[in-house]
Amino acid sequence: MNTLQQIRFVWKPLVFTICLLPALQAIGDTLGWTGDLGGNPVEALQDHFGNWGLRFIMIALAVTPLRQLTGRNWLTRFRRMLGLFAFFYVLMHFLVWLVLDQSLRWSAILEDIVERPFITLGFAALLTLSAMAATSTAGMRRRLGRRWQQLHYGVYLVGILGVWHYWWQVKKDISGALIYAAILSVLLSYRLLRRWRKPHAGG
Repeated sequence: MNTLQQIRFVWKPLVFTICLLPALQAIGDTLGWTGDLGGNPVEALQDHFGNWGLRFIMIALAVTPLRQLTGRNWLTRFRRMLGLFAFFYVLMHFLVWLVLDQSLRWSAILEDIVERPFITLGFAALLTLSAMAATSTAGMRRRLGRRWQQLHYGVYLVGILGVWHYWWQVKKDISGALIYAAILSVLLSYRLLRRWRKPHAGG
């Protein structure tokens, strides 16, 4: 079995299963099989899905630097899957808020999105991720051409909006937000430094 076959038939199913574990944990905790959601189960679910959404955004952002630093080009074959799982967990975070927290009260939902800045940021991140998920196929990449790459640079914007959203909504302990901000700063700095070095490489 060559490398491509190993990735397709062994590593991709394995990574997919690992990426599903946070969702399975949420189901297990909700049913009382794997844990307890505590005194505020809706908030616990929101935090669970939101945190995992941010983690997958960071992991997806780290794929390209890891490929460039290690020379392991096969890492890019996992980027789309990781990005789609980021979208899935962010969407679940939003749906828990929409259905369980807000009970589909549309006037209150729209008011919150417009008037509460951290919710506005989170909603903007979700919309950007939705556009990226909808255009993540090979067919859409061919159809959009150069515009596809420009659109998918939006993952950096999603990272910024996601960290900002998290930072604003935490009330006391901001250590988690600081960790995400530090990781994102490293990834963005690497990207900017690499872009700056390209035109200066010959000088």
